[in-house]
Amino acid sequence: MNISEVARKTGLTSKAIRFYEEKGLVTPPLRSDNGYRTYSAKQLEELTLLRQARQVGFNLDECREMVSLLNDPQRHSADVKARTLEKVKEIEEHIEQLTQMRLRLLDMAASCPGDDSADCPIINHLAGCCSTRKPA
Repeated sequence: MNISEVARKTGLTSKAIRFYEEKGLVTPPLRSDNGYRTYSAKQLEELTLLRQARQVGFNLDECREMVSLLNDPQRHSADVKARTLEKVKEIEEHIEQLTQMRLRLLDMAASCPGDDSADCPIINHLAGCCSTRKPA
């Protein structure tokens, strides 16, 4: 398969496929005499895993580990599950942080009259001001 076929089958762009290759995340494809990449089912599987793993939040290092596990016939599903649950915990922590950020923003917005006045409690809060600033 050539790169455009692999891109179509995996849902990745050719640019993304080349990027993953440059980063050493996939098994290097064979090169034909004219220098074109020739992909096997193995690379197709690795690239599909990469796309799916990135979609659920795994970073590049974690993806590298997942591809390694994919290619390891001695892997244990317990290891894959543990890494997946670690990612779930990270996502839950991030959701909590985002929830706290959202609440802070809503509090700031509620404190602001949102009128034509130059005085803005949101700006004052973000700038660390305790009192309103009078225009000069």
